[in-house]
Amino acid sequence: MSVPAPTRMRSRDVVRVGGAGLRARPLRVFLSALGIAIGIAAMLGVVGISASSREDLNRQLAALGTNLLKVSPGQTMFGENSHLPAEAEGMIGQIAPVTAVTAIATTSAHVYRNEHIPEGQTGSIAVTATRLDLIQDVGAALVSGSWLNAATERYPAVVLGAKAADRLGVVAAGPDQRVWLGGQWFTVVGVLGPAPLAPEVDTAALVGWPVAEQRLGFDGYPTTVYTRAREESVTAVRDVLAATANPANPDEVEVSRPSDVLAAKQATDATLNALLLGLGGVALIVGGVGVANTMVISVLERRAEIGLRRSLGATRGQIRLQFLAESLLLSAIGGVGGVVLGIGVTALYATFQGWPSIVPLWAMLGGVVATLVIGGIAGFYPAVRAARMSPTEALAAP
Repeated sequence: MSVPAPTRMRSRDVVRVGGAGLRARPLRVFLSALGIAIGIAAMLGVVGISASSREDLNRQLAALGTNLLKVSPGQTMFGENSHLPAEAEGMIGQIAPVTAVTAIATTSAHVYRNEHIPEGQTGSIAVTATRLDLIQDVGAALVSGSWLNAATERYPAVVLGAKAADRLGVVAAGPDQRVWLGGQWFTVVGVLGPAPLAPEVDTAALVGWPVAEQRLGFDGYPTTVYTRAREESVTAVRDVLAATANPANPDEVEVSRPSDVLAAKQATDATLNALLLGLGGVALIVGGVGVANTMVISVLERRAEIGLRRSLGATRGQIRLQFLAESLLLSAIGGVGGVVLGIGVTALYATFQGWPSIVPLWAMLGGVVATLVIGGIAGFYPAVRAARMSPTEALAAP
């Protein structure tokens, strides 16, 4: 009498049998899947938050422009502070690809909320003379009041940077808002929002160039010249700025591109992201250990079931496939749950920060694939162990 060949299990049957094993232990399955989900959510959240932050930075740079160059005095060969010539602005404006030039100059004056504040408590707020076109050239925006104009730049009027206004306790500009500046009262006519490309403006009390020369003893030397150039010529303009701003001593001039600083900051954040990704990987491995533990216990608890299936004709390969399917299904549940959780965490954090919410597709697919790989590795040994049980040994187990 010939023995019939064992029937091959269809994919649908493999999934059904594997799912039945998981439904028999819902709490244990939930806890194991949760471990996987936490690891995937951690990694996906790091990638998503990083991508959202980077996209927000790119949008800021696109709005502010990456063609801003900043010229400032360096040091002499003896280590002393240098200064830019008073004509630096005009000379830079003669460069053909340059589209805009403006300047600020730090004065020796100090600003206080009122005349009773001790002189030493300046709050690190610089009193800065400014040109009228500064606000549009550096991409700053007003949050209250108005910018200096041809009239107010000649009178005791001041516009506060974002941090300066906060330190002085000025919420909004107005005719009744005054600060004690250079030993006299100045009216706060405007308050600026943050200026990412010119952070020195955030801590400044900005006054007109003429009033600084007339009332604050300003010597007329600019301390920072901001230059806008055509996008395709930024590098070429940058190469000649030092020699143009100070022909006599070009080595005493520093030229920087503020957008590069922001990009460098983003690159620095990538180091922290790598650390967080490592922690997410550890959490994923811990979740995989939980899957392996669940499957090993499942094999021990279901020896009678294994023996009965072997007695009814199930092959070693079918038993192995059943338990491997359970492990993969368990990991897939955790992986999909982790992706959903990671997307939710990214969306909430990005919304709170005012960023666009972005989760790369490769990260979502990679998360699911990673869980399946972990599940396959974690379930391989228990599956092999279950397949090696003989029917008599399994049925004889208590």
